[in-house]
Amino acid sequence: MNIALGIDTGGTYTDAALVDHTTGQVLCTAKALTTRIDLSIGIGQAIDAVFQQPDAPDPADVSLVSLSTTLATNAIVEGQGSPICLLLIGYDPALIKQYGFEDELVTDDVVYVTGGHDIHGDEAAPLDEGALRQAVLERRDQVEAFAVSSYFAVRNPAHELRARDLIGELTGRPVTCGHDLTTRLNSVRRATTVALNARLVPLLRELIETLRQALAERIITAPLMVVKGDGSLVRAEWAMQRPIETILSGPAASTVGAWHLAEENGAPLKDGGLWVVDVGGTTTDIAVLRDGRPSLNPEGAQVGRWRTMVEAVDVHTVGLGGDSHVRLDGERRLLIGPRRVVPLSLLASQYPQIVDELRNQAVVPHRADLANRFVMARRLPARPLDDDEQAVLRHLASGPVSLPFLVRQSRFGSMVLRRVEDLVAERLVMVAGFTPTDALHAMGRLELWDAEAARLGARVYAAMGKRSVEDLCRAVVEGVSNRAATALVSKVLNDEAHSHDWEKEPTAALLLNRALNNDLVSDLGLMLTLRRPVVAIGAPVQAYMPRVAERLHTRLVIPPHAEVANAVGAVAGGVVQRHRVLISPIEDGETLRVHLPHGVSDFHHLDKAVAHAEEEMDVWIRSQARQAGAAQVEVQMDRMDREALVSSGWGDQIYLGTELTFTAVGRPSPAT
Repeated sequence: MNIALGIDTGGTYTDAALVDHTTGQVLCTAKALTTRIDLSIGIGQAIDAVFQQPDAPDPADVSLVSLSTTLATNAIVEGQGSPICLLLIGYDPALIKQYGFEDELVTDDVVYVTGGHDIHGDEAAPLDEGALRQAVLERRDQVEAFAVSSYFAVRNPAHELRARDLIGELTGRPVTCGHDLTTRLNSVRRATTVALNARLVPLLRELIETLRQALAERIITAPLMVVKGDGSLVRAEWAMQRPIETILSGPAASTVGAWHLAEENGAPLKDGGLWVVDVGGTTTDIAVLRDGRPSLNPEGAQVGRWRTMVEAVDVHTVGLGGDSHVRLDGERRLLIGPRRVVPLSLLASQYPQIVDELRNQAVVPHRADLANRFVMARRLPARPLDDDEQAVLRHLASGPVSLPFLVRQSRFGSMVLRRVEDLVAERLVMVAGFTPTDALHAMGRLELWDAEAARLGARVYAAMGKRSVEDLCRAVVEGVSNRAATALVSKVLNDEAHSHDWEKEPTAALLLNRALNNDLVSDLGLMLTLRRPVVAIGAPVQAYMPRVAERLHTRLVIPPHAEVANAVGAVAGGVVQRHRVLISPIEDGETLRVHLPHGVSDFHHLDKAVAHAEEEMDVWIRSQARQAGAAQVEVQMDRMDREALVSSGWGDQIYLGTELTFTAVGRPSPAT
């Protein structure tokens, strides 16, 4: 049999699905908890569980393994990642500062190096290799990866290529270059993208290595693929070099999986389109499908506050999920997300001793910013720690401890919280707290873990807010539903009216509140209707999405296997590689320059320039597709000539340039 094993490693669960790769039929599915301290444990448990299902095929029949993951997306949303150095070649630091772009550079460790090119691809200044060498040597033991973005490198990558070689010789650390990730102009956004990629390299490498270990232990030797943010697949080796391309991997796989599962359910959703709402542990992702294809964002994927240059599914991602941190602000109002924390019910099922601490907090009130919060060690540090950081980790050596305990034990009192936040950002410690999942446990609507811990956590906040436990939990569930509905309305309005900040406008917020909460006090009644149906996927959707559909007066479909749609979608895509080549006139008016991935070439006739680009790119992009894991590659070229009318002449036109888009497509190469 031609069996594909789809795996999705999310913030809370690791899902597995066995799919007949020939017919697309879902054969077996299973779930296991994601074990963040050691991902291989949860991955192995999910794989074991799916092969233990009745009528499961033999592991030896697996010809392809494909992974979709929300971990890269979650790391960006939560502000986590490995320490990096960003090298900007040819950038003007004064302009960066003048226009407030410093906050867009992701890291504080930014080094400006002389060099770069101009818009035509000519060298603007020689690369200062001495300064580059010094900066790299000073940081090679302090960072885990380097990011390089050179001015106009998309027109000529020579300085980025030299920097990559030099950094590799001096450090052996991973290096990300901007021209590998995009062919679009926007120097600041390119720097953002390359820095985010570098931060994610160690994270995705760790995930892939643990997955390979788990597969090898089960004698599964099939090729391993990873889902990109546009829903296509690439070999794991490729993904480890460009992890930024896997942001929105989970949403991309979920949209493909939702379409597949909704069809299997017999729902008449092929005509028109549908909305996909994927509620996970950390984020809620919303995308639209038309004719079975997810729309791609031409401006580049945005995750959290970061706008990247990655072409990915056009998804609206909000920090809202079953494991979103629920807390009280200074006025005892409920706040939900965006940070993900370990639910108290889950923590107590693994560390029963925290229940006594929760009982104490339910009797003796604590500060709202400390209550219901625990921290625990996650992994060993890769860098030397100072005395205060070591002191925090010593307290965590035997298991999780509460924040009130840490504050009491620290010589700095509440100042220790800053140290904790730094350790969280580096993924050295994890935070646990009250979540929507706990609210469902406290209400008796979920029975996965320790319900007593969930009820005690609810009691702590209920007492602070002077309300009943039932009222508090109901408010949490309704809050998640309302925020999901708000996010869905936001996505629709953003697509149709390009109104990015409408939620911040007081009148818009007021009207939306009227529509979602059915306010009977106001004289103004408001009803919203979503015309396309909603397919809801993810483990907790049954708790939250019926209210969303009711408030938006739309049809709701929760298909079979909705809880593992990402894993199903992970094996449904093909390998797709795209690259744009620009042909631009040079100032002399006679020369046409072809900007290729490995350099530039000049011609005097457009047809010769196009023919050269086509000849070079056919070989190059086929090679890229095969490296990405494709078999039987087909290449297509799309051409767009740009011209402008000359006002002084009747019908005269001036040539502005040509854009050639090369697309290579192939099915994943299976095990033979």
